[in-house]
Amino acid sequence: MVLAFAGVSVASMAQDAVPTEKYSVSTNSFWSNWFVQANAVGTSFWGSQEGSAVKFDKLFKGYRTNLGFSVAVGKWFTPGLGLRTKFTGIWGRSVISEDKSTNASKYWVINEQVLFNLSNMFCGYNPNRVWNFIPYFGAGVGRNMSYNTYAMDLNAGILNTFSLSRKVAINLDINYGLFEPRFDGFKQGYASKKNSIKKMDRTISVEVGLTYNLGSASWNKTPDVEAIKALSQGQIDALNAQLADANAEISRLNNLIKNHKCPEAKGGEKIVKEVVSAPVSVFFNIGKSKIASQKDLQNVQAIADAAKANNTKIVVTGYADSKTGSANFNQSLSQKRAEAVADALVNMGVDRANIETAAAGGVDTLSPISFNRRATVELK
Repeated sequence: MVLAFAGVSVASMAQDAVPTEKYSVSTNSFWSNWFVQANAVGTSFWGSQEGSAVKFDKLFKGYRTNLGFSVAVGKWFTPGLGLRTKFTGIWGRSVISEDKSTNASKYWVINEQVLFNLSNMFCGYNPNRVWNFIPYFGAGVGRNMSYNTYAMDLNAGILNTFSLSRKVAINLDINYGLFEPRFDGFKQGYASKKNSIKKMDRTISVEVGLTYNLGSASWNKTPDVEAIKALSQGQIDALNAQLADANAEISRLNNLIKNHKCPEAKGGEKIVKEVVSAPVSVFFNIGKSKIASQKDLQNVQAIADAAKANNTKIVVTGYADSKTGSANFNQSLSQKRAEAVADALVNMGVDRANIETAAAGGVDTLSPISFNRRATVELK
């Protein structure tokens, strides 16, 4: 059974090796992230009266092992830290001989334990993680019902959970308990500090069972306030840039009107008005070559109509901000932005042969820097 779980663990580790985004989580309500557990338990008992360290070759002898069960209820306060109250019993051994029937006893133990989900602590919270590695330690009290004795205990272990769904997981729990020497009914006085553990009752247990998560079994991602601010600021910057372009065009047209003198027609001559267009900007989000807002194309439509009516060429120049990305990346990005606007012009009916594209790379000609994440469109 342990080998089977080891196989699942290896597969789970391979799955979890895929890089996942690390992010902060918000605190849930008190009633969220509770869980209950039920396990079958196999325990090996080692009494203080034996006066020796635990020996592996005698650990699984039938006269010191027995089956039992455990139930627990707990809560995760963060993805990495939780508490559980655990009851374990009920069939045990008081090792006074190598006779199973002589050693038989009944007991119970209640512990309060602190859980540390190291998978979430070191790898970041991942709601789709299959395997969670959870060391714990705790303390409590136990009673040997066959001998009517009580004893305090300390315990530590490793809980492995293998998720079947958001609500259900398989448990593999390995733990070690250290009891006052009267726990198994055969009191052995404490020895000196040296080798004192040999004079205490001990248990080594392996538990297999299920965890069922109550209420909300996941954690919500904390909103990235800075990202929201940056997005809002980017939209404001784009609007400001459009306003600056519009004001520049208004100023240019006012100067043309003020200084323009209409030529007089002579004989049968026709006066042809020249179409003059200031550059129109189309904006992009940081690092992207997809047009941020289709509203920017409303002004481009006027240039497209003028180019079609006069069979003139259009020049599209792409830009990136020099503060973000390498020079090579920005050169490629600015070209992609120019091509994206050129594709939009083709959709408006402009002949592709009448569109020229250019890539200016990363620049810082406009302030703030986000104004430079654009492509300009103008008649040649």
